[in-house]
Amino acid sequence: MGVIKILVTTTYNRLEAVDYARKWAYLRNPKYYDFSMIGGDCTNFASQCLYAGCNVMNYPAWYYESSDNRSPSWTGVEFLYDFLIKNNGLGPRGIETEIDKIKPGDIVQLKFEPGGFVHSPVVVETGYPVKPSNLLVATHTFDCASRPLDTYSYIEARFIHITGVGKNM
Repeated sequence: MGVIKILVTTTYNRLEAVDYARKWAYLRNPKYYDFSMIGGDCTNFASQCLYAGCNVMNYPAWYYESSDNRSPSWTGVEFLYDFLIKNNGLGPRGIETEIDKIKPGDIVQLKFEPGGFVHSPVVVETGYPVKPSNLLVATHTFDCASRPLDTYSYIEARFIHITGVGKNM
């Protein structure tokens, strides 16, 4: 007789995600390829932080095994957005929200010129009320561990709040 798996939604560990972001902001975890020289490493880093906060991958939608064996959503800005917003299976789940609903461990995506979003920093700290000057992010490519969002020259930002994690029980 087979094992029955039940999909449940559990809590996203924001503290683990933020601790990971701060630990690896200026370094590279050797478990993951560094994409800095071939398009950027920001979304790879954001996915690593998300994984630190959920400890479950979603095959084939959001996963990393190696530089040649990963989902587009692990390293692609728009693909990560689509995965988080539409995911009702395993792994992190998110909603697009306003800046005042954002929390540490969430994701910001930035657009620097007309076209698509191209950067995925991880929120590590927020003030009250939350505004671009007191929303601090960590990221790769433009490496930083605690950069105020308003120091970027972006034309648009979108905020992805992680609502939970799908896991098999």
